[in-house]
Amino acid sequence: QVQLVESGGGLVQPGGSLRLSCAASGFSFEDFWMFWVRQAPGQGLEWVSKITPTGGSTCYTASVEGRFTVSRDKAKNMMYLQMKRLKSEDTGVYYCSTHTNGAVRGPGTQVTVSS
Repeated sequence: QVQLVESGGGLVQPGGSLRLSCAASGFSFEDFWMFWVRQAPGQGLEWVSKITPTGGSTCYTASVEGRFTVSRDKAKNMMYLQMKRLKSEDTGVYYCSTHTNGAVRGPGTQVTVSS
């Protein structure tokens, strides 16, 4: 059974940093693209970043480019999102996601950027 579990969220002041983690199991992690998506309060899902199966290529939505870095560790079946210079508009629930036989995402981790 495909399972994704996020962790690392919390409350941080504007300008601060957080590192999110995603633990993957139940599928061949090294064979699939992985994604981070987020949902701000009262808004729909927004794609944030993606990383190729090998980790050799990454892509980001414009609003986080240069501030966020996605990475993955195939030995640990883990994906990470390093977030720096956080802004209030980064507040939301962050999910990791993949597409195996269909779209799968974890339960999410809350990120709140506020002074």
